[in-house]
Amino acid sequence: MAGQKFEYDESGSTFYYFLLCFLGLVLGPASYYYFIKDDKKDDSSQPKDGSICQCSGCVRKRHLLKSKEPSKKWKRRTIQIVLILGWIAVAILVQRVREFDYEYANFDPYDILGVSPGARKADIKKAYKMLSLTEHPDKGGDEKKFVKINKAYQALTDDIARRNWELYGNPDGPGVMNFGIALPSWIVQKENSIWVLGVYTLVFMIALPTVVGIWWYNSIKFSGDQVLLDTTQLYFYFFHKTPHMMLRRVLMVLSASLEFERGHNSEVQMRESDNFEVPLLIKRLPNLGENNKERPLCFEYSVKARCLLHAHLTRLPLPPATLEIDRQLVVRKCPYLIQEMVTCISQLVMLAHAGRIARLPSLETIDNTMKLCPMVVQALWDSKSVLLQLPHVDEAMLRHFVDKKRKINVKTLQQLAELDALDRRHVLRNLSDEEAQNVENVLMRMPHVTMDVTSEVLDDENSGEFTAGAITTVTVKLTRRDLGEANGPQTERAAAPADDDADGAGDEVKAESKEKTTPVWKSSSKKKAKTGKKSSKKTKLKQATKPDESPKPSSERSEGHGSGSDEAGSGDESDHSDGGSDSDGSAAASRPGRTADERETDDEEWERFQSRINKRGKALETKSRVSHPVHAPHFPDEKQEYWWVYVCDRKNKGLVTAPFQVTDLVTEAEVELKFTAPKKPGLYTFTVVLRSDSYLGFDQTRDIKLDVKQAYEIPVEHPQWDISDEEEKSDDESDVDEFATDDEFDASDMDD
Repeated sequence: MAGQKFEYDESGSTFYYFLLCFLGLVLGPASYYYFIKDDKKDDSSQPKDGSICQCSGCVRKRHLLKSKEPSKKWKRRTIQIVLILGWIAVAILVQRVREFDYEYANFDPYDILGVSPGARKADIKKAYKMLSLTEHPDKGGDEKKFVKINKAYQALTDDIARRNWELYGNPDGPGVMNFGIALPSWIVQKENSIWVLGVYTLVFMIALPTVVGIWWYNSIKFSGDQVLLDTTQLYFYFFHKTPHMMLRRVLMVLSASLEFERGHNSEVQMRESDNFEVPLLIKRLPNLGENNKERPLCFEYSVKARCLLHAHLTRLPLPPATLEIDRQLVVRKCPYLIQEMVTCISQLVMLAHAGRIARLPSLETIDNTMKLCPMVVQALWDSKSVLLQLPHVDEAMLRHFVDKKRKINVKTLQQLAELDALDRRHVLRNLSDEEAQNVENVLMRMPHVTMDVTSEVLDDENSGEFTAGAITTVTVKLTRRDLGEANGPQTERAAAPADDDADGAGDEVKAESKEKTTPVWKSSSKKKAKTGKKSSKKTKLKQATKPDESPKPSSERSEGHGSGSDEAGSGDESDHSDGGSDSDGSAAASRPGRTADERETDDEEWERFQSRINKRGKALETKSRVSHPVHAPHFPDEKQEYWWVYVCDRKNKGLVTAPFQVTDLVTEAEVELKFTAPKKPGLYTFTVVLRSDSYLGFDQTRDIKLDVKQAYEIPVEHPQWDISDEEEKSDDESDVDEFATDDEFDASDMDD
């Protein structure tokens, strides 16, 4: 290209620009992450006043976590020092670039020669000769500086050079467009070619492919949740082999995870002391199943991990320098391994429904799998009392939670929180005031979650009507509060009104506070039927007394014990009977104010449509994994409250929707669960289950009833689709068209 020239960077100015851009791209995000974001994390991680548990387990846990902090702080400080040095280098480069820009942008011949503006030619020549004696390259001067001196002399003595300087700022006239390469010229010099080629080969042909290969080889071993793919295949195999799996069997499969094997995890340590410490531990643990010959359940690493999990659940003390370290490693990995097991079971259920596999995992299997997670977090068997999750409470203290004289019979944490302060202190009378206050603080910060369940058919004219095969959406709104905030002062609870509507709410609270000793599908169905009949009678009576009141949607009436579904069915039948007796016009005339109702219905549909769009947008956002810290003194790491929500069929003991894990329940969260309605019409009962992965005794269930009706036939004919012969003729005979052809347009011009 004419007038253009490519040249390498002789002075280094363009290379400095390249370094500035590179350092800015690296130092900017890194500084935000290691300075601003870490400071926010430190501020948010600071516990509130009075929220620190002082039990021995929590004190030991905090000491363990602080012992790991020095190495993390040292790494963090080292990175911060490197970042500070990088910003200092940026400041130096900016100063150098400014000097280069000033040098090339400001060419003043008077300043270069050291003469005043308007000086005579004799003075200019004299100054030039004096500078030539010192700055000439033959005299040992700088060549670049002498070139500038020569240009300055020409600009002040030669008329053409002076005109070029005045017009273009350069005595040589307009220069060509230079494209500088941000590399110094010594890189392309012949004597340095071998070294440059060697560095290029080492970096781009050896180091870079090696780093990428190592990263890829390590990353393909894990799933998205950082679980080994071999472990996932192991779970699929065992849950498909044993569809009905008991709790101890699930524990055996968990201990066989390859994360506990030395060949797959370098953190696992195999010591010589294991040869005598592990057999001694096996003798202290009953029902361990160490004689099982099934592979890999009989492998050495699996038996050791199983022993450590049993010892953890039994709360047995272990040697601190050997098995205790191994226990912390095994227990720390259990929560996300159990989540992977739940995912595998739900996928097997969906494959079984699709006819891909023959064996369907039972609901008890997934129930036992989810139950195992809070057991590991709290170091407690499911047969033990849930009160042992509190600090300073042991087996010997449990007898104090029952007092027949005071009519106190506390079996759950909710019942303990509902007691007044005097009764609660009486129950904890063996503890000191400080320990009792510590128990109070921990108890009142435990979760109290309420479920609001609605079911509907989205994208349908009548969202409250369920037809065979329709996509049913169950929306579960979770509201989380602390137990202390939920219960409030005892006087406020005593002054609460006790009407019929409040009785239902009280029943829900009592149902939440009861200890669930049986799985969700084994509750009595007779009681449910009786409750449904009573509620249906009440709703029919209310409808008879209030004829003007429009029936509520079936999704809102499906809460509680399923009594609202009967009301939904009766309401739907009444609507159909009214609609069948009169025509549309007579119905509109007999119901005054229908236009206002239609407007309200349209507004509600528009609001639902907007909320659906907002939910779809939120579904694409990355969910936070920070909710509330869990009191888990026996768990070796910080744990956040997570919850599982799913829909099951209690009658058929099957899973209806895949369990959804809620990780961001701070105050409120909303979950949508979708499934296909049954293909046969009838009245069906499903159960929405909420399970905690951190605490025992906080699980909840809600029954929903769907009155599934026959699906509508697809219309084949419609009056608007029929076109009579007269209309066809009139359309054919009409020559008027809204558009004109070119011939018609030319003819009209000629007529004009």
